Amino acid sequence: MTAQITSGIIAVLLAGAILYLVRRDHLHGSYALWWLAVAGAILLLGVFPPVIDWLGRLTGINYAPILPITIGIGMILLRMLKMDIDRSRRERQIRRLAQKLAILEQEIIEARHAHADAGEPPAAPAPAGLPRIAGRR
Repeated sequence: MTAQITSGIIAVLLAGAILYLVRRDHLHGSYALWWLAVAGAILLLGVFPPVIDWLGRLTGINYAPILPITIGIGMILLRMLKMDIDRSRRERQIRRLAQKLAILEQEIIEARHAHADAGEPPAAPAPAGLPRIAGRR
């Protein structure tokens, strides 16, 4: 079995696994596109090794086999940067949601006190873990 056939098989198996994960809803579409691009690059560079030499000459790299490694490391770094940006955005969203929840809880407490001061009968106890809302029975 030659290296080209092995690379082609690996790329096709990777693409099949990605499509399976998308179909099973284990992998989101934007991430799937990233991994399908990786599978396509493996297929292209594995089945057509002269492409690596051509790209090496085009970019001025004397030892062309280092080019896929350099590109791979660069892609990994870009992926890590995108993951950090996404994580930062999610953390900001969680913090804002926690602040909104705290405001709503405070409003509920103030509403309870206002109803208690007005002499209304107390509401039925809330289920465990949930705040009791005044006026509900």
